[in-house]
Amino acid sequence: MMTTTSDTSPRIALVTGATGGIGRATALRLARDGMAVAVHYAGRKAVAEELVEEITAAGGRAVAVGGDIADEAAMTELFDEVERTFGGIDVVVNTAGIMLLSPIAELDLDALDRMHRTNIRGTFVVSQQAARRLRRGGALINFSTSVTRTSFPAYGAYVASKAAVEALTPVLARELRGRDITVNTVAPGPTATPLFLDGKDEQTVAQLAKAAPLERLGQPEDIAEAVAFLAGPARWINGQTLFANGGLA
Repeated sequence: MMTTTSDTSPRIALVTGATGGIGRATALRLARDGMAVAVHYAGRKAVAEELVEEITAAGGRAVAVGGDIADEAAMTELFDEVERTFGGIDVVVNTAGIMLLSPIAELDLDALDRMHRTNIRGTFVVSQQAARRLRRGGALINFSTSVTRTSFPAYGAYVASKAAVEALTPVLARELRGRDITVNTVAPGPTATPLFLDGKDEQTVAQLAKAAPLERLGQPEDIAEAVAFLAGPARWINGQTLFANGGLA
């Protein structure tokens, strides 16, 4: 069944970080729900264009859009482009983010600044544009991490950047009172994406896979299902952080 803003208008979704594992799965999932999808990329334009081709080959509508999510001018133009192409925006899913791991005592502060720029400022810039642009009935979904609860060593700076996203969520939900727009955050657990697997040996990955009661790593499609729920039927869930982690925490 096609998800619509009215009886005749398909919903329009923007997915940032759509060239990553969770972003790609989310773009495909929302396209299967009947949404037209703007596939955002930061540097991997060819990957984004391949995803657009995959969506359109399956009968969907998609366009590739690029830009630095922490650059307000770039994001203003990106949102303008999506509105010009599809006529509006109903769903913004902000999966874009970076993860640099180190014990706090040893952290290179340049890494902290990089994560702050993308994970906090980038989330804020995208959320600001979404707050200005989303149509009635819309949804904004940002991303945190279940490590804000599990507190794994070496994740301190990353968790600090994501905890800020969780704190932003209920504030923006309340600021959008009266506009019928939901604001939520998804906090995945260990998920089999390049971002998660990079730099981890097989033993570490196996231990993390066993940590959840379901005894496996999450798959990008598992997270995309949570996003599709918040982007579509879950109109009474607002200002929340949803932990999609198989029962890890």
